[in-house]
Amino acid sequence: MRIGVYPGTFDPITLGHLDIIQRGARIVDKLVIGVTNNPSKSPMFSIDERLAMVRREVAGMDAEIGVVDFDSLLMDFAEREGASVIIRGLRAVADFEYEYQMAGMNQQLNDRIETVFLMADVCLQPIASRLVKEIARYGGAIDKFVTPAVAADVKTHLAATR
Repeated sequence: MRIGVYPGTFDPITLGHLDIIQRGARIVDKLVIGVTNNPSKSPMFSIDERLAMVRREVAGMDAEIGVVDFDSLLMDFAEREGASVIIRGLRAVADFEYEYQMAGMNQQLNDRIETVFLMADVCLQPIASRLVKEIARYGGAIDKFVTPAVAADVKTHLAATR
């Protein structure tokens, strides 16, 4: 069984993430979405909220998908999950430079696990969780970037923190 992991903060999960999840799930037998905490990204949602959000969004997909949290090196997480593939989404050239460097470092840590890059759908390439949060904080509409349920989650969260 070929297992892949798709790591990220998913704060919040966007249509771009969902595109990569759907396409990534087609190239592996099982896809494990690893939700991690990255304090440098100032998460809007707690790890438990993000896990619940991602689980809800992938629940109807016709694929074997698991959603777990992790707080370790990516390669340790991938090995623990039995993965042979790491799925990474790319939006732009700037993403590629960072991801290329990360893939090289990961290969040095464990050369049995391959990194596979998937380009986000053209209409989804500009979407970034960071920008979705910024737009929402200033009262802008985010419904073009996230599912209706996620838009409601963001709105509810912002209303509770004001």
